[in-house]
Amino acid sequence: MWSDHRFESPLVGVALSAEPAGAAAACTLGERPFLELTLVRGDGTSAAFRDAIRAATGAELPLAPNTVAASADYQVFWLGPDEWLLQSARPHVPDMERTLRAALAGQFAAVTDVSSGYTVLRLAGSKARAVLQKGCPLDLHPRVFRSGQCAQSHYFKADILLYPVADDAWELVVRRSFADYAARILTDAMAEYLA
Repeated sequence: MWSDHRFESPLVGVALSAEPAGAAAACTLGERPFLELTLVRGDGTSAAFRDAIRAATGAELPLAPNTVAASADYQVFWLGPDEWLLQSARPHVPDMERTLRAALAGQFAAVTDVSSGYTVLRLAGSKARAVLQKGCPLDLHPRVFRSGQCAQSHYFKADILLYPVADDAWELVVRRSFADYAARILTDAMAEYLA
């Protein structure tokens, strides 16, 4: 299946930090390339719409602002009152758009595959929050922003979808055109903690 496609990360020329040697690593930055990302718009109050999303992803549609629902295969991010982002747990050739278009036929809905337009960065370590606070205006304190939540914001000049995946790990969905800039500015912000 993969042999018919050629994929290239937008970060092909950027040296990201290696995985931490131990649990005490101050900060690491990695990419989770080639995840399937699908934007869905529709009526969250419609049982048929919610059922179609659940059947396709295995996750409930989050209806509360800035929340995330997850299954073993997908995460579903609330982006707006009628907009969600579906993200696969593992890399694969995108097929969710086709699946949902068929499931949502006849409903007032829109489905768009945006996999090739974004990548996902993972920032982890004891100083990850401090690195993010250098360029993101959100309140990132764990009492305010924790796992199960997401927010659209920016990191310096790059628009991001940010969500904590653990106490010391965060993922950022970044536009492909800003991925190089975001990775380099994150790497620069990490430098003081890696010396």
